[in-house]
Amino acid sequence: MADARRGRLKIYMGYAAGVGKTYQMLVDAQDLKARGVDVVVGYFEPHSRQDTIAKLDGLEVVPRKKIEYRGSVFEEMDTDAILARQPECCAVDEFPHTNVPGSPHAKRWEDVQVLLDAGIDVLTTMNIQHLESLNDQVWHITGIRVRETIPDPVVQQADEVVMIDLTPRALLHRLARGVIYSREKAEQARNNFFRESTLVALRELALRETAHEVVHRGAADGIAQPVEATGSIPGALVHHKLLVLVTPDPTSAMVIRRAKRIGDFLDAECFAVAVQPSGDLAGLPQPEREAVAQHLNFARNLHIETRILEGSDVAAALVDFARRNQITQIFLARPKEHHWSLPLFSRDLVQRIVNIARDMQIVVVAEREPFQSQ
Repeated sequence: MADARRGRLKIYMGYAAGVGKTYQMLVDAQDLKARGVDVVVGYFEPHSRQDTIAKLDGLEVVPRKKIEYRGSVFEEMDTDAILARQPECCAVDEFPHTNVPGSPHAKRWEDVQVLLDAGIDVLTTMNIQHLESLNDQVWHITGIRVRETIPDPVVQQADEVVMIDLTPRALLHRLARGVIYSREKAEQARNNFFRESTLVALRELALRETAHEVVHRGAADGIAQPVEATGSIPGALVHHKLLVLVTPDPTSAMVIRRAKRIGDFLDAECFAVAVQPSGDLAGLPQPEREAVAQHLNFARNLHIETRILEGSDVAAALVDFARRNQITQIFLARPKEHHWSLPLFSRDLVQRIVNIARDMQIVVVAEREPFQSQ
């Protein structure tokens, strides 16, 4: 009998279009391919975003299925073709999507369930506003009723939920530059989800919800979680602990600031750590040593506890510290192309941390892009 292993589900969660969910999904798909994993793209929605489209290069894309409905032809993910292809992993964009009538399944998340049942790992993307239990809350925040929703248990079954974070102001800068939508559609977006106050509220909702989801998944897996509660009262307070990986790269300061802001919002403890084989900074070249020391001092000035961990395996040392200290969220900077050759700041490192810290939320922080007037 064929292997009955159920596939693993990894969700890239955001709070709005354009934060980088699909981009990160394709980066990880490229990494899997480079490591010899048989990976295909089952569905990809480019939205004319050239930097994201570029990440598709070299990946096998399963052709879409054409379905006629009311005199028009629509394209949907071809689940049967993916099953026939039987890859190890499949990237599927837009998890909450509603399929055109006449499709085998009403929702794309139902197609994903079929792939998982067949033992295929799935990478997929969604925004927090599509979670069914938050529908009324999102309507209250935005004034818009989200029609495409996913039942909470479908999301709760995920093996990994990675939040892709970007500040609302940086997101608005991307919108203004035409990176997210065309100029015409961008103007419409500014009057809907892309009001700054709305983005701030949605981002806070996403941070809170994904942090709670990590705690609930850990409890279901028998992992001890530091929860303060009285009896079984719903909405018990979770004691969050945040961890920042400090490297010589200048983006460490940005990640420290982001973690501090979120820590204040969640009333959470926060740690900033560097990892070195010697357990101190003496082995680093002087420029890198000074940079790490400056970042750690910056964290201390923000009343963040700092440590220098001993270990040659950065990911293992970081996650070991996180588990021993009951960390609920780990903050990492999103690697940039020209930094991928640096072992402390590589996409491989980020992926390894995500792979071994499955009981924690990983927040991948994108560097803020400068506004460019047109």
